[in-house]
Amino acid sequence: MIWLTWRQSRAQVASVAGAVAALLAFLAISGTGLPTFDDTYLQELVTDGFAKGIFFLASFGVLFLPAIVGTFWGAPLVARELEAGTHRLAWNQSVTRTRWLAMKAGVIALVAVVTTAGLSLGLTWWCGSLDKAINAGQTYDGPLRVGRIAPPMFEARGIAPIGYTLFALALGVTAGLVVRRVVPAMAITLALFVAVQILMPVLVRGHIGATSQLVTIKPDNMTGMSARVGPGNVPQEAHDLQVRADEPGAWTLANETVDRSGRAHSTLPDWFAFCVPGREGGLGLGPGPDPQKSAACFARAEREGWRQRITFQPASRYWTLQAIELAIFLALTGALTAFSFWWLRHRLT
Repeated sequence: MIWLTWRQSRAQVASVAGAVAALLAFLAISGTGLPTFDDTYLQELVTDGFAKGIFFLASFGVLFLPAIVGTFWGAPLVARELEAGTHRLAWNQSVTRTRWLAMKAGVIALVAVVTTAGLSLGLTWWCGSLDKAINAGQTYDGPLRVGRIAPPMFEARGIAPIGYTLFALALGVTAGLVVRRVVPAMAITLALFVAVQILMPVLVRGHIGATSQLVTIKPDNMTGMSARVGPGNVPQEAHDLQVRADEPGAWTLANETVDRSGRAHSTLPDWFAFCVPGREGGLGLGPGPDPQKSAACFARAEREGWRQRITFQPASRYWTLQAIELAIFLALTGALTAFSFWWLRHRLT
């Protein structure tokens, strides 16, 4: 059965494993030439085009690998035989239904875990100094500034991708058993897996031990606001103010302006339009207000009790969330596997 499973799946497995091996080789080559960590590490890294290219290729590889495994390895694994009717030949021999499915799924699962773990942990090793720089507070106006705890970087590193891969494979096998057609099973697998990946950070991960803090709105921590000043320098609207949390590398979940009573407001009093760092044009408001008006606006906001409530996942919870998410997806994998064997024994003819 092992030999037969390999013969049936070797083309798909070899192509993906070859691509992963190439990415790991490039990670190893570029990783030895990365700059030594210091206070300017991030600025030095972003000037290295080869290193950035490898980083993005490997990150996208880990992000897409579970979906590829589920869609192209898992869904056709049994659906192909059920669609062609060749499963009856195996069942008429000495191989039981349970052993038939266990061997086919087990071999592919082992290869999938080794492939995903190799690429994910290889990328995690490569990003060690990058993560250290971001968690130390280094900034850069580009995609490399995103901390590893925030999507989509979270899904591309650590041990959680192993759970994603096993879940995607189990989902593909289950869809193939139920639908018994290769193409529909592949479409269902891809759609459901993508939906779960989108919903997981929104409905689950973001609510596991999130932290909130109230921050005073100041010129040096304000990062954005939509505002408009009309003719005669008269403020007309202000809304969606954003403030930076003093938590480098954190994943910001909510950034709300609240009044003295703690009620959140997206639309602010018009005078907030002057709460822009004086003579700075980074918020889309031209040259900015007079420094005295700017200082008076921030002072008024503090005096009237306006604060910013920031909800976030601190960078220190990264490995805890990785372990929790791995456990969740392993549980989902177990449930799908149990359902697949039940379906195989009781509903499949």
